[in-house]
Amino acid sequence: MSKPLSDRTIALVKATIPALEAHGLAIVREMYDRLFQDAGIRALFNQSHHGGAGAQPKALAGAILAYAAHIDDLAALAPAVERIAQKHAGLQILPEHYPHVATALLGAIKAVLGDAATDDILAAWGEAYWFLADILIARESRIYGEIAAAAGGWAGWRDFVIEKVTPESAVIASFTLRPADGGPVLRHRPGQYLTFWLDLPGHGPVKRNYSLSAAADGATYRISVKREPGGLASNWLHDAGHPGTVLKVAAPAGEFFLAEAPQRPVVLLSGGVGLTPLVAMWQEAARRHPGLPVQFVHGTLDGSTHALAAEIRALADETRRITTFYQSPRAADVAARDYDRAGLIDGAWLQAHTPVAAADYYLCGPRGFLRALVAALSLAGVPADRIHYEFFGPADELLAA
Repeated sequence: MSKPLSDRTIALVKATIPALEAHGLAIVREMYDRLFQDAGIRALFNQSHHGGAGAQPKALAGAILAYAAHIDDLAALAPAVERIAQKHAGLQILPEHYPHVATALLGAIKAVLGDAATDDILAAWGEAYWFLADILIARESRIYGEIAAAAGGWAGWRDFVIEKVTPESAVIASFTLRPADGGPVLRHRPGQYLTFWLDLPGHGPVKRNYSLSAAADGATYRISVKREPGGLASNWLHDAGHPGTVLKVAAPAGEFFLAEAPQRPVVLLSGGVGLTPLVAMWQEAARRHPGLPVQFVHGTLDGSTHALAAEIRALADETRRITTFYQSPRAADVAARDYDRAGLIDGAWLQAHTPVAAADYYLCGPRGFLRALVAALSLAGVPADRIHYEFFGPADELLAA
């Protein structure tokens, strides 16, 4: 355990806040440029979150700024620390990787800020980095240990075989996975994801996270993947992920999951392929909490992109209700049969048709969907501790919204 940060270090780090506000993104981009010169370190990261359209540099710049702003009140960052630790556990980040980041970060601060990055400033940020790193390393060690010791758990990467491929819509397919060793699998919490290490022909290794789209059965996992335009991994899975294909998989991870014993009504709110972790929650609620009031509110483009519809409808009853929005229904899409409302889910509809004063909300979907609806729920008076969300990519930017 690191010793507490000194008052001098706290003061020096907080003094850099104006510089981080002005140059934080440049520092992070320089840090990644330095870090990714090592091919082994580069392979640890999900590269779909980096580059020109990637959101990770912006998210990390915001996280560093938040760390500086709250360095004298780190309890405020506890949820973010848990999210990072879970992501790291999925990516199999280990203690020996942290010095590479420290060297790249401090080098980037010096390169971008120049003479303003004095020896005292660099020493303070070095102390602050390792204080946080030690917290993450300790938490990740506990996560790894708990997973390895649990029934069906494992350490590192485990080979899984694609047992079945099921088309779910024009753009989404489900992949049922069974361990190649024939053993049981860790029972995941509904809402968690798997991390995949994919060695793609002509490209090399990539890592991707895919939400588990079915409740735990102790024997197999299921993911449901959208074919993204230009998506390196998703297109490979759709084109080459046939029954018998072997994939390297890390154990389930993630801090977004249905409460073990829900105390309030639940609203599952999804956009597009964001329904995947919520289907696992829907199934879990039906199996373990049959009297729990649950609403499944889903928005998609039209009937061609509506995945897992029959499976979701099969579990509906007087306590589990479904509302489906089609943004632009086709002529073949029939209202009250295929969908309930045309257009987009919005805050006014949620206030009128869901129990905003009482429910826990679980949201998953694209950035725009989450920005709009997290904000709408907050404005409707739903406390932050009743708004839970998963995000396909770096989620930290949503905190500012």
